[in-house]
Order: sequence, then structure tokens, then C-alpha cells
Amino acid sequence: MRCNNTFLPNNSFMKRIYLLLTLVIFTLSGVYATSDEQRGMYFDKKVYTPSELPSFDEAWEALPSPIWEENPEWVELYWKAWEIAFSNLQSPPEGSPLVANWIDEGLSPQVFQWDTHFMAMFGRYAFHVFPFIESHDNFYARQHEDGMICRVINEADGADHHWGLGDNYARTINPPLFSWAEMEYFKFSGDTARLARVLPPIRKYVEWVEKHRRAEGTEHQLYWSNGQASGMDNTPRDIGRPSPDGDIHSSISPMGWVDMSSQIKMCYDNLAEICRILGHKKEAKIYTKKAEELAERINHYMWSDSTGLYHDVTPDGERTPWITTATFWPILADIASSEQVERMTRAIQDENLFWRRLPLPSLAANQPYYDRCGCYWCGGVWAPTTYMTVKGLERHGYAKLAEVIAQKNLQTMYKVYQSTGTIWELYSPEMYMPATDATGINMVKPDFVGWSGLIPISMFIENIIGIVADGSANRVTWRTDATSRHGISNLHFGHVTTTLIREGNTISVESTAPYTLVVNGVEYRITEGTTQILCQ
Repeated sequence: MRCNNTFLPNNSFMKRIYLLLTLVIFTLSGVYATSDEQRGMYFDKKVYTPSELPSFDEAWEALPSPIWEENPEWVELYWKAWEIAFSNLQSPPEGSPLVANWIDEGLSPQVFQWDTHFMAMFGRYAFHVFPFIESHDNFYARQHEDGMICRVINEADGADHHWGLGDNYARTINPPLFSWAEMEYFKFSGDTARLARVLPPIRKYVEWVEKHRRAEGTEHQLYWSNGQASGMDNTPRDIGRPSPDGDIHSSISPMGWVDMSSQIKMCYDNLAEICRILGHKKEAKIYTKKAEELAERINHYMWSDSTGLYHDVTPDGERTPWITTATFWPILADIASSEQVERMTRAIQDENLFWRRLPLPSLAANQPYYDRCGCYWCGGVWAPTTYMTVKGLERHGYAKLAEVIAQKNLQTMYKVYQSTGTIWELYSPEMYMPATDATGINMVKPDFVGWSGLIPISMFIENIIGIVADGSANRVTWRTDATSRHGISNLHFGHVTTTLIREGNTISVESTAPYTLVVNGVEYRITEGTTQILCQ
């Protein structure tokens, strides 16, 4: 099958290149002349401690077990996701300076930064089986003296992998989401000690981003990125931007990007919260002020009343016309007001924009270069941006809309799983198939539970079953309206293991320790042992 003419300039699909050349492209020297002795100086975990990797067959009995009688096929997909995820666990090869076992994206002999962030999101549910969050430790341990953390590092030697950019550092980083991943893990595990260990490298990394990615010399003073650095490899947002090495997707022009600017705001919010938890009150206030000031600039320069969406801005402060899923980052980042969020939900549900057979395409359907087959970031539906949007909607009271998006994604993933036997890197927005390029050739990765595990694991539990656990607050919130048998058994959070099952109007709870359960806004005190609750 052939798809629409689409935007494929300058060999921009770096991950696709990996699939073809993974045995050829293996190691490159770092972008800086920083010695190994200087790498990771802000992180205290320096030495790898060998440990055996658990297999899925060994781990599955310890994993949370979802119960959803309405759609047992989604339970099947859930277990398939875990099976693939556990097959991707890796240990540092002999002689490698990496300091932790990790979950790999399953793509190449490199470790990808922003894949790692999102894999940690679903990995939280198995933190008692394998420390998925410690995948980040390999990046912290390879941090440069000035704070830079390269977006891709070689497994074998820990070197930065940056595709021979020379002095052009435009694609050396990924979305700065270390703090988000760490905070989400903390909220699940309650591990304050880890927050203390990771604060120094994250703080230093954000300082580097502030120095090197803020659009100095512009009125807006927002943060720039490009297709390669943002992870949106071939996005048409790059059209017309100059680049020192001729690849427009590695441009260093000082545009303000919605996603990058919103992600920095999230960094400051998360750093403020980490500092408050650790008792650094003065530092917390500084980060809070930075976040507030940045939110004001984003709303001033990027929000369009005419479209009801956020847009990138040129160095001159002019909003660009492109409409992509990047526009929804301000929802998650708590930048958008309730009125702005409401207007963006209209765009989400607009069939001419994002409400396709499979929401949410990475490029809106009314945009030039939109491809009904997906073609990477020219319409392909990706788990990380879908998850980001759903989490933002949840936060702002649109739980039902988030649930419907989750349902549609699970339905599509299962249909494709039925026909192909596996889970894919991304999907077509219009057809029940993995995304393809303009020629109809499928170049996306199968058996991919990098971030694709977000939908059958995290979104299934959180948005379909409706259970959100918080180990830091010793609390579980359950939004439940289905009366058929549903719930989850063997859920681990903080120091608690619990089972919650609803049949009709009765909820049965088993727990190893006390915690607070909130069901549809009503609070119950759960004790050790068995508790019966009649839904109100």
C-alpha cells in the first residue's frame, strides 16, 4: 500500500537508519574532550554492581495483574507488553563504564534518553521486580563536567553518540524529562533517598539547557529545539530553518518550540517539588519563580486565540502555522488555563485535526505533509505524545476524554497485535496497521516495548481500570463506574501490596499494610487484611 506524498528530507529518520546500519554505526567519540574521570561528577553512583536480570517467566507472578472482564483481550495485550519489556533488559558489557542494568529500547547498540524516560513510566509498576528507574543512572554517570548529557550513549564504551556533528551540537540532547520521570517514580515508590541522589545531576543538566538552548537575542527568550533533538525526527516544523551541516532537522536557529519550552517549565516545577521534599526551601522558591515567569512568556508568545492552540515562534516572535501534538505539552506543564484547556479539547476531538480513527496523530490531519499511513512524525501515532496528552487531560479534569483516547489506542494496538503477533513502535492514524513511509514500506520497529508499553500497561491501569497509586502519600485513587468484574491484584506501591476488585457495587480489598483509598471522591481507610466497601 502506498500512502500520501510526505516530507522525507535529508535522511532525517535517524532511528530508521539505525535499523539498517546498526552493525556499522557503533561508536563515535564524545562531543567534548571530557575525560572519563570527569564524567558523572554530579552523581554518586559510579560502580556497576553485577546482578542477574529477571526473565518474564520468573517475574510475571510478582507483577500487578489487571482484571477487566469487558475486554479480556486488553489483559492479553498487557501481558504481551511485559513479556517484550523483560526481553529487553540489558547489563553493561564487559569493559563498559555504564553503572546500571537497564531496559533497552530494542533498537540498536545504543541507549536512547527520551525512550528511557517513558519506559520508566510503565516500569514503575514493576519497581519491586526490576529497578527500571535506574536505567537513568547510566546517563547521570556519563554527564559532562559542564552538565551536558548526550541524548544517546554507546552501550559498549559509554561514549556520546551524535552522528558526527563536529561543532554543531544541535542534536546532542533530547526532551529534558529526567525530572518528570524521577518525580513520577517517587510518587509511586516514595523513595526519597533516590531524589537526593539524582537532584545534583538533574540540577546541573537544566543549567546546561538554560545556557545552551535558550533563544538568546530574541524578544521571547524561549527555548529552541529541532526535529532530531526533540525526538520528532522528520517534523515539518523544521521547514525553512538553516543548519550548519545542511540537515534542516538539526537547525540551531533560535526559534521558540512549544514542547521544549513547556518541558523546561516542567523541569523547574519538578525541581521545586524535589527541593521542597528534601527541605531546600530557598532553592524551591527560586525554581517556582522561574517556572511562573516561563509560563507567562509561553502564554504571551505562543498561545493563539484564533486557533485555540499553542504554536512555535520564530526568532522575531511570529507564531508559525504548524499544528502538531507538541501543542498539548502546555496542558501537562500546567501552563494553560482552564479556558485554554477547554479550547484545546475541541481540537483534540476535531476530526479535521486530531480525532482520527486512532487519535492523536503527531501532525494534524489538515496540515501539509500529513500522511494517513503515519510516516514517522508526519501523522504517525506515538505512545509518548499520546501518554503526555492523556496525563495532561487527566490533570485538568478531562478523565472521560482521556479514557476514550486510551480505549481507541488499546483497540488499535490489539487489532494490529492480532494480525502481526506483536507490538510496534508507532501506528497509522487511519488504518489498523503499523505506520509506514510514503512508499508503503514498513520501517518501524516490531516487538517494540520501548515507550509503546505505556498504552497496554500504564494507560490500561490508570485510564481504563482507573487506578492511580501514590506511594509517597500512601494513597490509591480509583475512578470506577463499570459494574462488571474489574480491578487489579498484586499492585505494589510504596511499602504496600494490595488487591482491589469491584463486582457490582461491592469492592473487595486485600492489603499488606494500611493506606487511604479514594473511590469516586469518597475516602476510605484500608487496614491490613481484608476490607469490604459498598460503592456509593
